[in-house]
Amino acid sequence: MCGIVGYVGTPAAGGAGVDGTEVVLEGLRRLEYRGYDSAGIAVVAGGGVQTRKKAGKLANLVEVLGADPLPAAATAIGHTRWATHGGPTDANAHPHLDASGRLAVIHNGIVENFALLRAELLEAGTPFTSETDTEVVAHLLGRAHAADPAAGLAAAMRAVCARLEGAFTLLAVHADEPGTIVGARRNSPLVVGLGEGANYLGSDVAAFIAHTREALELGQDQIVTITADDVVVTGFDGTPREGRRFHVDWDAAAAEKGGFPSFMAKEIHDQPQAIADTLLGRTDAEGRLQLDEMKISEAELRSVDKIVVIACGTAAYAGQVAKYAIEHWCRIPVEVELAHEFRYRDPVVSERTLVVAISQSGETMDTIMAVRHAREQGAKVLAICNTNGSTIPRESDAVLYTHAGPEIAVASTKAFLAQITACYLLGLYLAQLRGNKFADEVADVLAQLHEIPGQVRQVLDGLEQVREIARYMADTRSVLFLGRHVGYPVAMEGALKLKELAYIHAEGFAAGELKHGPIALVEPGQPVFVVVPSPRGRDSLHSKVVSNIQEVRARGARTLVIAEHGDTDVEPYADVVIRIPRTSTLLSPLLAVVPLQVFACELATAKGLDVDQPRNLAKSVTVE
Repeated sequence: MCGIVGYVGTPAAGGAGVDGTEVVLEGLRRLEYRGYDSAGIAVVAGGGVQTRKKAGKLANLVEVLGADPLPAAATAIGHTRWATHGGPTDANAHPHLDASGRLAVIHNGIVENFALLRAELLEAGTPFTSETDTEVVAHLLGRAHAADPAAGLAAAMRAVCARLEGAFTLLAVHADEPGTIVGARRNSPLVVGLGEGANYLGSDVAAFIAHTREALELGQDQIVTITADDVVVTGFDGTPREGRRFHVDWDAAAAEKGGFPSFMAKEIHDQPQAIADTLLGRTDAEGRLQLDEMKISEAELRSVDKIVVIACGTAAYAGQVAKYAIEHWCRIPVEVELAHEFRYRDPVVSERTLVVAISQSGETMDTIMAVRHAREQGAKVLAICNTNGSTIPRESDAVLYTHAGPEIAVASTKAFLAQITACYLLGLYLAQLRGNKFADEVADVLAQLHEIPGQVRQVLDGLEQVREIARYMADTRSVLFLGRHVGYPVAMEGALKLKELAYIHAEGFAAGELKHGPIALVEPGQPVFVVVPSPRGRDSLHSKVVSNIQEVRARGARTLVIAEHGDTDVEPYADVVIRIPRTSTLLSPLLAVVPLQVFACELATAKGLDVDQPRNLAKSVTVE
C-alpha cells in the first residue's frame, strides 16, 4: 500500500536545478493512488540527514516544506504511509531515523517479529520516538552500520534483513554515504529506474516514469545499491545477482487525467483500448490462438482436471465470469476462491490442478500467499496480471499480462475488463489445445471479442441517461443489483463499485435467490438494477429474469434494467431501460458492467466524494 521513491543524481545536478526533493515529491504524487495517511521525505545534504514528514495528504507535507524547506540534495527518499503499527500521526510517519540521526529508513510492509526486536533494543537503552515497526529497523541498521562502518550500508542491510520476519521493502540512506541509497525487498514491491546520470527506486514504475522508462526487476530476497551511475544487486547472502531489465511501454502522460474530471472517469473511457491491447498479438499467422507468456507445457495443460481461480475483490468477480466461460468451452470444472480463504481451508489441489491467480498489481499479499500454497501442493499456477515484473507473475509458472496500462484510481474498472478478456483468452486457448473447440469455433469467438472495444465505445457514448439518473439518486441510501448466469458476477461488481465509491449500502444477488430471502429488502421506491441476459441465448434464462423484474416491480421497486438492443420483453416492467449492443451471452459482461461503473462514479461525484481515493481503501493490498 505504501508508496516508496528513491533518487540519486550527481552532486552538481542536485545543486543546479535537479533537486532530489522535487524528484521525490513528483514520484509520491504519482503514487498517491496506492492509498496513504501520511507522507515524508529525507535528504542527504551538508554532511547530515534531514527529514520532513506530516500526517494526512501530500499537500500537508508540501505546506511543511514551503515553511521549512529542505536543502538542495542529490540523494533523497520519500514515502507515503498506510498505517499498520501505530496510528497516522506525524511521529509515526516515515522516514524514521536511527539514534544517531545520521541514518534514515522508509518501509513498506510489516515486520512480524518487531515486538521481540523492539524489546531487545529497549533493554539496550535505545530511545524510541514512534510506535512503528519501521523505527526498529532504523535502529538495527544504525547499530549494524556503527559496528563496522567500513563495510558500508549494504552490508548493514544484509545483516538486518537476516533478522527480520514478514514482508518488507526498505530504503535507507546514511550521512556517511551521501551518494548512495540501499534498498531491500521481501514479499513487497520494489523496482529500479535506470537513468542517465541518475538512478531511481520505486514501489512501481509510476514513481519514476517521468524520468526514465528503463527499469530493472528485483527478485525475492534481494538488496540493491544505487548511486548516480551504478546499480548493484545482491542476494540477502551477499552473492551477486542479475536483475532483469525491461522497458516500460507507457509514458507519463498515461498516468494523467487527460481532461477527465477524475482518473476513474478516464480509466472507464480507456476500457476499449485496454481490451484491444489485451487481445493484441494473441494469434499466429494461421489464426491459431497463442499465448507467448505460457510456460506450462502443452502436455501438462492437457492433463489438467480442475481449475481453481484465486483472487480478491473485483478480480474475484472477473474469475466468476471466467468460470462460466471456461467450463462451457473446456468442460473442466472451475472453482473460484477468495485468495485469503484458499489456503486456510485445506484446499484439494494436485499436480493436475491449474491455479489461475488474478491480480491487477501483482502484489496482492493474500493472493501471493495463496499462490505459494498452491505451488507447495504441486499445482501449476498461471498469473493474470497488469504489472510487469511484479511478485505474482514472477512466482507463477506462467503469466498472461493484461496490458491495460496504469490504473490510478483505487476502484478497478479497466483492469476488470482486461482481466475478463484475459480469462476468455485462457479458456479459448485451453479449449483449442484440448480439442474441445475446432479452430473455426475459436476464431469465431475471437472475432466477437475483437468487436467488443467498439461496442464498449458505443455504450460509453450513450450513457448520459445513466449520469442523469445517478445525479438524481445522489441521496439514495440503498441499491440492489440482480443478475443470473454471467450477469450475477456483474451484479456483484456493480454493487461493489457503489459501496467503494459512494459509501452506501449496495448488494448484488443471483436473481433466483430473490424468493429465498432478499426480496424482503424490497420496499416502495427501492432502486433495483437488473442485468438481463440476451433473449437470443437460453430463452428460459431470459424469461426467468423478466419474471424477477416483475416480482420486484410488483413490490414497489424502481427497476433499472440493462438489456441488449431489440429486447422489448423488458419494457413493460422497467422504469428505465439501459441499452447495450448485442453480443453472445458469455461475452456480455464486458458491456453490461460499463453502465454500472459510470453510475457509481457519477453518483459518488454528485455527493462530492473523491472517486479516485475512496476512504479506507488502497489500490494494492500488500499485507494480509
